[in-house]
Amino acid sequence: MKRIKRPSRKRKAGRIALCTVLTLVVLFAVVSMVAIWQIFQAQFGRFERPDPATTTQMQYSDLGDDYPRELVSFHSGQNRLQGYLYSGQGSPGLIVVVHGLGGGADSYLPEIQYFLDQGWSVFAYDATASYSSEGEAARGFPQALLDLDAALQFVASRPDLAQLPVMLFGHSWGGYAVANILHFDHKVAGVVSVAAPNSAMEIVMEQGREMLGGLIATQRPFIWMYHWLLYGKTASLSAVDALNKTQIPTLIIHGTEDSLVKFHGSAIIGKQDRITNPKVRFLALDEEGRAGHNNILRSLEAMAYLEELRAEQRTLSERYGGDIPPEVQREFFAQVDRARVNEVNGELMAEIHNFFLSCL
Repeated sequence: MKRIKRPSRKRKAGRIALCTVLTLVVLFAVVSMVAIWQIFQAQFGRFERPDPATTTQMQYSDLGDDYPRELVSFHSGQNRLQGYLYSGQGSPGLIVVVHGLGGGADSYLPEIQYFLDQGWSVFAYDATASYSSEGEAARGFPQALLDLDAALQFVASRPDLAQLPVMLFGHSWGGYAVANILHFDHKVAGVVSVAAPNSAMEIVMEQGREMLGGLIATQRPFIWMYHWLLYGKTASLSAVDALNKTQIPTLIIHGTEDSLVKFHGSAIIGKQDRITNPKVRFLALDEEGRAGHNNILRSLEAMAYLEELRAEQRTLSERYGGDIPPEVQREFFAQVDRARVNEVNGELMAEIHNFFLSCL
């Protein structure tokens, strides 16, 4: 009878080591995917409209009766999105305003008001899971792109809007959307993208690096998988590729001190040497105290007033041991001049207005 040869101890140890490594890899992958899912749900959750009694954000009621708007709705996927149409007689075109992450259409009422004062018609909307729109969570950066695609389909379906030249204005999340929408087949006359990242992966990795340092590199495959499972090929789109495949005039604006979307990091403007479209212009803003992510949109007077308000809030916080009573909060915000604190950067908005006129 032939004797069965048993595995050597070395071979047994090798198999045990291999099984251990494979088990750890699978465990690491599972834990990573769960963690990535939870982080994205937290960062891209639902964004509610702030309480008008405790915010400096401009409210539609602040505009009075001079800026009537029509409430409309359209679907992005399974969610109904709330839209706001401001129509002007004899308007030269329609500006579609796309808001940033965490806000809604009314977060950009100062810019909307400026465009309306120049004679433009404006269409704005609350993105998925933002303010008055449906959706349990925004889920990720590419959602802004899908929502804008749906919004432009809605605009094209309206006979009173379809004949107007369409301009796109977006900031941050919205800036990413208005640049990347050029991958889609929409009739667009001009684009202004402000403080925007080039792609979803780049901005997520950049912000992840701020939290985890070099360890974020180990999570890249799982971040990519999360995006691919939710958005497919849409998640891999980049503004650089979109701009290079079109001849649509585009103005890219970015603050040199932007700490959220880094100028020399994920920002579109930091990749201008890769953009070959001759109709793309770049505007870098480096004014002291007004070269960040949000403050580039406000006047110097507004920024100074905002600092005064913050100083008053700090004083109140110290007085009440860090827990300001609700009634005191309401009294504080009741005396805030919202028109003053939301005054736009007039020079920048004039630059944008003139750019849009040049696209007609």
